[in-house]
Amino acid sequence: MSRRNFKFVFFVLCLFSFNAAVAKEFTIVSKTTETCIVYDAKGSKLDSIAAYLLQQDIKMVSGYVAPVYNNLNKANGNCIIIGQINSALLKSLTQGKNGTLVQLEGKWECYGYKVVSKPTARINQALIIAGSDSRGTAYGVFSLSEQIGVNPWYWWADVKPPSKASISLNVIETVSAPPSVKYRGIFINDEDWGLQPWAAKTFEPETGDIGPKTYAKLFELLLRLKANLIWPAMHPSTKAFYSYPGNKKIAADYDIVVGSSHAEPMLRNNVGEWNEKTMGHFNYITNKQQVYNYWESRVKESSTNQAIYTMGMRGVHDSGMEGVKGPKEAVPLLEQIIADQRGLFQKYINPDATKVPQVFTAYKEVLDVYDNGLKVPEDITLVWPDDNYGYIQRLSNPQERKRKGGSGVYYHASYWGRPHDYLWLSTTHPALIREEMTKAYELDARNVWVINVGDIKPSEYNIQLFMDMAYQIKPFQNSAYSKMHLTNWAGKIFGDANAAAIGSLMWQYYNLAFERKPEFMGWSQTEPTTPVNMTAYNHYQYGDQAQRRINSYAALESNARSIKSLIKEDQQDAFYELVYYPVVGSSLMNKKFLYRDKALLYAGEGRLSAENYAQLSDSAYKEIAKETRYYNEKLANGKWANIMSMKPRDLPVYQEPKLEVNVKQQPVSWQVRPEGYAIKDSLYNLILPTFSQAAAQPYFLDVYLCKPEALDFTITASQKWIRVSKQTGKLLPDGSQSQQRIWVSIDWDSVPKDGKLQGQVVVNAGNRSVSIAVEALRNQLTADYKANGYISMNAADYSAKTNSVSKSWTVIEGLGYAGKSLQAVPFTAAVPDTSASAIKNNPSVTYDFYTQASKPAEVKVYTLPTFPVNNSFGMRYAVSVDDGPLTILNFKTVGRSNEWKQNVLSNTTMRSVKLSALPAGKHQLKIYMIDPGVVLNRIIIDFGGLKPFYGKL
Repeated sequence: MSRRNFKFVFFVLCLFSFNAAVAKEFTIVSKTTETCIVYDAKGSKLDSIAAYLLQQDIKMVSGYVAPVYNNLNKANGNCIIIGQINSALLKSLTQGKNGTLVQLEGKWECYGYKVVSKPTARINQALIIAGSDSRGTAYGVFSLSEQIGVNPWYWWADVKPPSKASISLNVIETVSAPPSVKYRGIFINDEDWGLQPWAAKTFEPETGDIGPKTYAKLFELLLRLKANLIWPAMHPSTKAFYSYPGNKKIAADYDIVVGSSHAEPMLRNNVGEWNEKTMGHFNYITNKQQVYNYWESRVKESSTNQAIYTMGMRGVHDSGMEGVKGPKEAVPLLEQIIADQRGLFQKYINPDATKVPQVFTAYKEVLDVYDNGLKVPEDITLVWPDDNYGYIQRLSNPQERKRKGGSGVYYHASYWGRPHDYLWLSTTHPALIREEMTKAYELDARNVWVINVGDIKPSEYNIQLFMDMAYQIKPFQNSAYSKMHLTNWAGKIFGDANAAAIGSLMWQYYNLAFERKPEFMGWSQTEPTTPVNMTAYNHYQYGDQAQRRINSYAALESNARSIKSLIKEDQQDAFYELVYYPVVGSSLMNKKFLYRDKALLYAGEGRLSAENYAQLSDSAYKEIAKETRYYNEKLANGKWANIMSMKPRDLPVYQEPKLEVNVKQQPVSWQVRPEGYAIKDSLYNLILPTFSQAAAQPYFLDVYLCKPEALDFTITASQKWIRVSKQTGKLLPDGSQSQQRIWVSIDWDSVPKDGKLQGQVVVNAGNRSVSIAVEALRNQLTADYKANGYISMNAADYSAKTNSVSKSWTVIEGLGYAGKSLQAVPFTAAVPDTSASAIKNNPSVTYDFYTQASKPAEVKVYTLPTFPVNNSFGMRYAVSVDDGPLTILNFKTVGRSNEWKQNVLSNTTMRSVKLSALPAGKHQLKIYMIDPGVVLNRIIIDFGGLKPFYGKL
């Protein structure tokens, strides 16, 4: 790669405050200038780490190795000087005249920049990177690294920085804004199939586990992402974090705050550290002293580290507390446990226990205990979890928002459990993360944000997005920023020329997975594990839903390959990790199951093509295996060996498709099936769905072989206004050529003005012909009207909207099947009055629709399966047709019901209202706001013609 000269204007408008000073140029390296780095010898260990990592970063970009000193007297020429604002080093340089930098004093994790000329006789120019604390200083250093081209994912995703012969910055004296969320971090979880075997066998074989060498790389990544918190790996495959003394030391060196998951009180990993044979039951009623001693030893051991302690008690591994029969009985015991735990803090950490960071995570059954009156001390942060599938179950009510300890969120981008795991690929939609986390922020969940990321890879973008939101929430409060952020991220890694194409590609990847994650395509479940089933995609209606999804993924794969050919050689590994493998893997998993469907369905119809589809399904599986082998064996010269498993937990969804395709014998050599056909239909009364002028959609018919012989066929239409996509064709017994799909449409400019629009399409082959009836409906209604008995509308495409002074239905860009949704805001709305008169004064959205004839109808309203914003609300809205009576609908679910399971697998939930016959003509549907947080996605009005479907029509 050719080297180029680069100069940067070093500021970000939304993150910094400015004084009136103009930018000053600072050169790091050029033909005539070389820069050294100085850190404060009396500062934290992290200052030294950041200084040497900056040296490494400058070398990666320019090849120049900047000398690093901890003594200012050794510095000469240009110098980058890093340290805390109140350090003797910085005070000596500026004689206490820090200008804008004085704003750093007393702040949390802030940093600033200042260029000083001739601060000493030997230094020409100094770029001061000052921090309000050690992490603030490190953030300043790594922000500088980003400006010169070193991406936070340079190591974890092999993002190579551009090569530059000289580096100059135009630096404005600036101070960063404080982080939006105080503690921001990740939870490494379910690491059995990725991070742990990779660390143990590839990266850190000397430890044989996730140890200090691995954590050093993880902590560096966190700091480059401006994060500060780790919940360490804790599965049985991994020894507890404190098992390795080096882990504790490396956390202290990198100034990372160590916490523990909802299942691990007091920084204890119960799975690996509690031995029931030698220690007895993990029961605070029958074995209190042993449990107390167990916690006490960890508090003593961790007292010198920065830590956030998980309070309370559960079972050994993500299970309910032993010794109590229910939530009410657990309340007094849990209050005593928390009091005893805080006594340990007073004894070993701080006499004032309120000064020790603590969280109480209301996960699973713990929420029931909390709701039964548990008194949690006011200084403890309440952490609200999502439902493991991206929907936050509860946030603070007005009283809880006043708590001194505030609140936070535990969120999932990876999960093991029911109704089904998603541990392979990372597909949580950016728009959903943005919607849920900005909602949390607005309801004051601002103290702790933790995201479960599984094995780090391939969750890179979800991690980046989550941390960027936690660090500076403001731009994300505009829903349109979700897609922009993804595009910008792609541009920073792969260049501006590729940003839009990659951003669009990945957005569609997330869209398709939002409809159904690749791990859920087997229509199987876990706990208990069930075998795979046929998908719910309809192969015979709506233009063949299954084939439409296959086509969407095929286009995605094609785009990924086209873009890959444009990516520079030194970024090919990064593209494979961040884009190609997840896109292609997801596509192949979908093909495996959708082709499997076709093989089984078509075999029952006697189609020779069934065997071809079985082969396509098997080929998709083999391609997943091939790509995964490349990831583990050849990618980045073997760097990631053992990191990627295509079969986490070896669940049925990941297995090779074992298909026994027994093609049903037919008395004829060929056959034709029109769209809308069902096997129970008569072969002698075939008809296509009714065509509609308003909808103007084509329908298909399949011509296929039943016996292994070559066959020519012709297709003729009985009316000139009936159009077919081809009039002749040839069927061959080999593979895909044994069937052909023909599209039939209507030339509406040619239809007669009077009379019934009826005709036929006739297929002739050999000595036989088959007729398929065609009926068309001329109308001038809306394009949403479907002649076959239903109307489908996107919720955001309303005809009219009314808002009140304080409440509204607001469009959320990028969210939901339709690409945008409506959300009831604000989240801080008062508890609603549900009287009819009050509801009719609430904000509403109106949808005009038309009926061709008088028919009964069912209004189906599809929403995202969000939860009430707090325990004062439901998930209610009201529906009215033609200003008739209001029907209040509520989609709130309780626990892990079967409905909830289906909701999270499909990212949707539905409530309906049945109506008596509506007269022909124009009508109005109105949906009124009741509870905040409701997200309307789409509406279907069914007049009896709606057929089974899945996802987007």
